[in-house]
Amino acid sequence: MRVIPYRKDLITTALEAGAHGVWVEEAAASKVRELGRVKVLGEGGDLEPGKDFFPVVISSGEDQEEALTLAHKGLVVVEATDWQVIPLENLVAASDEVFAVVRAREEMAMALGVLEKGVGGVVIDVDDPGLLREMVLMVREEGGRVELAEAVIREVRPLGLGDRVCVDTCTLMGKGEGMLVGNSSAFLFLVHAESIENPYVSPRPFRVNAGAVHAYTLIPEGRSRYLSELQAGDEVLLVDYRGEAKSGLVGRAKVERRPLLLVKAQVGDMEGSCILQNAETIRLVSPQGEPMSVVKLQPGDRVLVHGEKGGRHFGMKVEETIQEK
Repeated sequence: MRVIPYRKDLITTALEAGAHGVWVEEAAASKVRELGRVKVLGEGGDLEPGKDFFPVVISSGEDQEEALTLAHKGLVVVEATDWQVIPLENLVAASDEVFAVVRAREEMAMALGVLEKGVGGVVIDVDDPGLLREMVLMVREEGGRVELAEAVIREVRPLGLGDRVCVDTCTLMGKGEGMLVGNSSAFLFLVHAESIENPYVSPRPFRVNAGAVHAYTLIPEGRSRYLSELQAGDEVLLVDYRGEAKSGLVGRAKVERRPLLLVKAQVGDMEGSCILQNAETIRLVSPQGEPMSVVKLQPGDRVLVHGEKGGRHFGMKVEETIQEK
């Protein structure tokens, strides 16, 4: 966010809401660092204008061309008096290195949703601490939508012992919510959080008993990670049965040796599988958002999955022929 001139109340509100950085005048950089550990933008800060990022005020086509040229050098922060007049579509279509200055909820929503992928980030510039908090939280919790499909269970088969990862997050999840996990990055199952009452163990709505160590999970910005890579402080994508997604922080990831279960499913001509712990408390999600224990799954049951074409290279989606079996 940008706070010029310096105001302590806005800075503390931004820090409490989880802002990634604060843009202030050079004389205020030391004051910000006294309030909390956060990146300081501006002259004398951690990131300096003209060196680490390039501010551009857009009021004409020439300004837009300048912004696009600078985007090849690094991050560009674009500002306009009216985003309805100066559309963001052209900038976002050309570069992922574009941040937009926003001054209202409506501008925030537009910036985050433009061309369905949104700008690379936003710089909030408001005078009201309450509105500031709301807008920062909008960005922090923004995960967009994930397309989910109904898959038909084809096989459920017990396996031997193996290492599985239990992911404890810093977020409480509700019914129909969990993480996307699978043996293939192109076919991920919605694994339900342990938020359901049962006679065996108390609910732990912050936890997803996710799957075997080799499995993929989706994280923010459309990337994937191996479950075995996750550790405290990492971000994961939390998704509900409607496809609403948000970012969640990992508090800890536990790897333990447990009996495993192979689940295979199919959507059209796409097939996928997932290896999960063989326990009653491990659940997938029905199209209606109902948790379905893996020990009760039968061929013909329907569960929610996320599928995509292409493959992954170092966690990033790529368009190439990759088969994962």
